[in-house]
Order: sequence, then C-alpha cells, then structure tokens
Amino acid sequence: MKVGIVVPYSWSFGGGVVDHADAQARALETVGIETRLLIGNDPPGSFSRVLHPRQGRPGPPPPGVIPLGRSVIVPGNGALSNLVLSPRAVPRMRRVFAREGFDLIHVHEPLAPMLSPAALALWDGPMVATFHAAGNSSWRRFAEPLWGFLLRRIDLRVAVSEQARLAASPYAPGHYEVIPNGVEIPDGIDPGARADRIVFAGRHDPRKGLPVLLRAWPRLRGKGIRLRVLGAEPLAVRLLLARLRMSEEGIDILGFVGDETVTEELAAAKLLVAPSLGNESFGMTITRAFACAAPVVASDIPGYREVVTEETG
Repeated sequence: MKVGIVVPYSWSFGGGVVDHADAQARALETVGIETRLLIGNDPPGSFSRVLHPRQGRPGPPPPGVIPLGRSVIVPGNGALSNLVLSPRAVPRMRRVFAREGFDLIHVHEPLAPMLSPAALALWDGPMVATFHAAGNSSWRRFAEPLWGFLLRRIDLRVAVSEQARLAASPYAPGHYEVIPNGVEIPDGIDPGARADRIVFAGRHDPRKGLPVLLRAWPRLRGKGIRLRVLGAEPLAVRLLLARLRMSEEGIDILGFVGDETVTEELAAAKLLVAPSLGNESFGMTITRAFACAAPVVASDIPGYREVVTEETG
C-alpha cells in the first residue's frame, strides 16, 4: 500500500502540523506502508532569507519528502504560517499523483490554501483529512465559500482534539473521529539527574506567549536556573528582550533545532513551560515533554486542558 500525505505548509520551518505528518509517515513506514510527504520547501539561500526572516532546516529534505513549491508567510489564528500559495504547485501535484500511484491520500488542514484544496480537487480516490486548527482563523471564512464544497470528497474526517472538531464543524459539518496527536517515546529516558534548565519550545508567534515567560524570568534568574529557548528566531527573541528592557543573562537562544535536539533538550530539562495565550488545539510539545519524563507548567486554556490533566500534570 502507498499513501500520499499532503501538508499545506513548508517542511523547512516545521511546526505542529508538519511534525505530526512527519511522525505519521515514519509510523506508517514501520508497519510496511510506503509513504510520500507532499509539502512546501524553502531551500537555504538568499531568496529564502528574503521571504522568511526565520532560520529553517539546513540541507535538502529526505527522500520521502516531495517538495511542491516555496512558501510565504501568512498571518492567521495568532500565528505566522508558512503556506505554499504558488499556482505552479497545482500542476506539480497533478504530476506527482500520476507518477506515484497512491492508493490513498491523507490531507492535513484541508481548508488551508493552496496544497490541501488542490489535493481535494485533483485526487480521485479514497481520502482522509485531518483538521488541526482551533479558534478563529482569518483565512477560513474566505476559504469556505471558495473551495469548501470540495470537503464533500473526504471519506474520513479526523480532528486532533475536541477543540479542533469544534472549530471545523461550522465550516465542514459532519462526523469526525477525534484522534489525538501521537508521540514517539524515546529510549533510555532517565527522569532523574536533570540539569537546572527550563525549556520553552515554540515559534515566536503571538499566541505562544513567550513574552509572558520572559516577564516572569527575572524572578528565577538568580537561582542558578537557565532558560533554553528553542524554535523561536534568535533575532526576534533579542528584539523582544530589548523591548522588555531585559538582559540575555541566563537565557540560551538556540533558534531552530532539529527533532533529535528537541528530544535531547526535553530529556535534560527539569521543566517545560508552555505559556500559550489561546487558539491551541492540542499540546504536541507538552506530550513530547511527558514522553521525555519532563514536568510541564502550561496555560489554563481549552486545548491544553485535554492534555494536562490531574493524571498527567
């Protein structure tokens, strides 16, 4: 069996949906199902630096990833998403479908322009779609009247949480299977002997709440604890520190890091802090921390309440 996984974002910059799809592909491969990840890609270079001030993954994507075009930054839902909007991506996708001979495709965020609706329109076969977003998205109200009719072609609808189902249902009514994001449990995790570190893992998007954490940091800085900031663009973090009139003392700004480094950081930390302000459908970083035996302090918001419970928190 061969499955095509369609993601409307850029592989180069990661993110919750990209990481979810990447882990999904690895899980399917382990049970003998061949996969291809159809996604945007922004190769390192001067042109990508013009379009994206953030640092992305170094080097080319792995063999199982099929790039369909560059992405651009699109604000929405309290975040800055890297969406592929080039019309040339559509004929590329058509050629990939003809060449690869998929038995099924799995479309992530089917209303997000433009790879996902293109897949809904071009594919003539079994189709699964997963809805990730929570809260109100600025582009969803435009997407639904333009290509919302394509949602009828989906054979199975999945929502990653109850919050994601509630957000999708007004635009795409129907039955949903609520299946939370899975998480890989690393080998050899030792819950003891942790370094005096607190970890923040996420982009510097408004909804991620990094300023909340930084404003609280001076209360902890003198206790010998270091704050490790993963994922956020270093220049943006330093500008935020300047705006808050805070020094960088005790803060390690790592920028974009690979999947293995995230696991290493969580496995060594005493605490993960997730200070998001809202519009989170599921706390993937939180479940990764739990898998690494790291305690979590998280905002009391609907998406996180499904993950941080009395049993886990």
